[in-house]
Amino acid sequence: MLTKKVKNRIIFLSLIVLTILISSIFIFKVLKKNLLYFLTPTEILNIQDTRINEVYRIGGMVKENSITANKDEIKFIVTDFNNEILVTYKGSIPNLFAEGKGVVVEGKLKDKKFIVAKKILAKHDENYMPPELETIMKDAK
Repeated sequence: MLTKKVKNRIIFLSLIVLTILISSIFIFKVLKKNLLYFLTPTEILNIQDTRINEVYRIGGMVKENSITANKDEIKFIVTDFNNEILVTYKGSIPNLFAEGKGVVVEGKLKDKKFIVAKKILAKHDENYMPPELETIMKDAK
């Protein structure tokens, strides 16, 4: 038979484990709602249950000669060299955004071939260096 002291310890430890378990479940659910992985245009086309008007992140390259801009919006095509998605965007464009460069767009999918972007994230490789810093380093040599 367990003494009262041992029973209290078991109850206390059980409550701590239960609290940690519930907290972990809550944290993972919140994180899962806020995580968005980017998909390629081919992956979007291959998804059977693509939800229209759902927020997606689509990544790929900006197709050459596809950028058309007017004063209100910019339109361009994101490609993974197999499939393409047309993107429209209203807002400021990142400095690294250019044709032939990597990009991730976040927005609502209107069709499997069309997305209205709310964010544009221009990608660069690990060797990227701001032009100002590059000129300073060249001058230092």
